[in-house]
Amino acid sequence: MREAQFGIGEIVRHRVHPFRGVIFDVDPTFNNTEEWWLSIPEKVRPARDQPYYHVLAENAETTYVAYVSEQNLLPDETGEACRHPQIVELFEGPYEGRYHPRFSPTRN
Repeated sequence: MREAQFGIGEIVRHRVHPFRGVIFDVDPTFNNTEEWWLSIPEKVRPARDQPYYHVLAENAETTYVAYVSEQNLLPDETGEACRHPQIVELFEGPYEGRYHPRFSPTRN
């Protein structure tokens, strides 16, 4: 098992698909349903043994929640905040391109 490259609150973008978003949870390895796994075409299906990220995602048309393998994410370098409506539930405002968890065990 390898250490996750991205952390909670980081803004990332997808390597292939046109969306970006804020990471709100990390699984050390794949932890979704077999049905979800098999819905990805085999020729582009990512490895299971890598971190997977829960992302408050957005594209030009909408916002949604995405589950993305580490190999398919890149740092977002736009410096822009995200507009996903659930951000205010989980995070405090952006700080230098990163959101801070609203309910963190290390913050008062």
